[in-house]
Amino acid sequence: MSGSENIVRKNKKSFGFTRKIFQALKYAVLIIGCLMVVVPLIVVLIGAFKTHEEYVSTGVFELPSVPQFENFSIAFINGKVLQGLLNTAIILVVSCFGTIITGTMTAFVLQRFRTLFTRGIKSVFLFASLLPNISMQVTVFQIVSKLGLYDSLAAPCILYIGTDIISIYIFMQFLDNISVSLDESAFLDGAGYLRIYWSIILPLLRPAIATVLVIKLVSIYNDFYTPNLYMPSKELGVVSTALYRFIGPYGAKWEIIFAGIIICIIPTLIIFLCLQKSIYSNLVTGSVKE
Repeated sequence: MSGSENIVRKNKKSFGFTRKIFQALKYAVLIIGCLMVVVPLIVVLIGAFKTHEEYVSTGVFELPSVPQFENFSIAFINGKVLQGLLNTAIILVVSCFGTIITGTMTAFVLQRFRTLFTRGIKSVFLFASLLPNISMQVTVFQIVSKLGLYDSLAAPCILYIGTDIISIYIFMQFLDNISVSLDESAFLDGAGYLRIYWSIILPLLRPAIATVLVIKLVSIYNDFYTPNLYMPSKELGVVSTALYRFIGPYGAKWEIIFAGIIICIIPTLIIFLCLQKSIYSNLVTGSVKE
């Protein structure tokens, strides 16, 4: 008995020691991840209040002698951030609305009607998601130019709506948790497929819609490549291209750019705080509990 008790005690000690190591590694990874996010924000925030001479001559973590609030006014006025915000808002509203309508409709058809045709469409979507976007840019640019959409707000809107395959898969995954019996009951009551989609499926997809909205908002808001390529006019600048005006052939005014970054972070922060409750709640909750 004494020998077996000693073995059990040794196993408990080794297990406790291993558990402590895993906990220490877990918290170390979390701390490193937080530092990777917080440290760049601190550098941007400090640099936004410096003069150009202070930014060049001092360290990134050194506080400015006198906060330069005029950097924010220069970034907002000379950088035409307000115009960029308005253009970005138009693109966001049109793109997100189009993505929600087309994505939910496509997911409804592919998930509820399991035929050979829908399986083929799923395979095509999967193959398209594996292709790098940069490999198709020449063809996409030619199509946009031939349609007369180049240098207009319609070009990025159509591209953002038409290339969002990930959102369709998110809606399809959430549709698995919605009971098919709801569709069958509505169909027996005389409702058509459009009525079932609009009155039953779309309201139950609200948590998934909130998730897709946040992902879409952040990706469009941070995108620089598409607006810079398809909307080169200064009048059609968005938030990301508006800050690019402060980068010239003889250097960049980073203190102004940092101030503009702080201004541009505020709308996305507000949107995320408003939608985070919808994202984190009821993501995998079905409509019917067994």
